[in-house]
Amino acid sequence: MSGHHISTDKTLLGVAGALLILTIATVGVHYLHLPNPWSIIVAMIVAIMKGSLVAVFFMNLYWDTKFNSMLLLAAFLFFGLLVGLTLLDTLFRPEVIPSF
Repeated sequence: MSGHHISTDKTLLGVAGALLILTIATVGVHYLHLPNPWSIIVAMIVAIMKGSLVAVFFMNLYWDTKFNSMLLLAAFLFFGLLVGLTLLDTLFRPEVIPSF
């Protein structure tokens, strides 16, 4: 196995600049007052882009083995499964009738 990859300053500063621009875009989406479902959708797309940049470059998944990337994707899959099963339980409960 070869040694660890050392990211250049240019790469790290470029990613940091992209994260700053995407953060400004997140704030801009808030002030655009988009219709209700679209504001959340656009904000989540920007957040996924920022998280992907952090995972790929700051966590060095770009230069790491594909197995580690697969583990990260599997973790997100199981997290989605957990949230989905929890929503199935909470969304379809009968209405609670107060006793008084």
